[in-house]
Amino acid sequence: MQIKAAWIRWLPGGVPLAGYATLTNVSDQPVVLSSVTSDTFHDLSLHQTLHTGGTVRMSPLERISIAPHTTLDFEARGIHLMLMQPRETFDPRGSVLITLHFADGSSQTVQFQVRTSAGTAPRD
Repeated sequence: MQIKAAWIRWLPGGVPLAGYATLTNVSDQPVVLSSVTSDTFHDLSLHQTLHTGGTVRMSPLERISIAPHTTLDFEARGIHLMLMQPRETFDPRGSVLITLHFADGSSQTVQFQVRTSAGTAPRD
């Protein structure tokens, strides 16, 4: 699994944060992302934003399957990580380590850059 463009949208005030990444399955078999963990947050989960009949809602996902030789861009599909209840104050201009756990028992720890939007770091 190749993981690129991993970032967290930082918001002030202790509200839940969202994490995004681009995952590419370079194998010949489907890969299933089953959970995420981090020492920085008490609660992390997989979510998808759904637009239905003029309303927007978030729905938790139990797993995300990525077909062989396919790229999944979390942000473009409305898929994201929900990052809640930080264990401690972290640097909004820094990075956070998040471990992605796959159904086959493997895991991959990824450095997520913290930003205020897709292309900018927070300002003082």
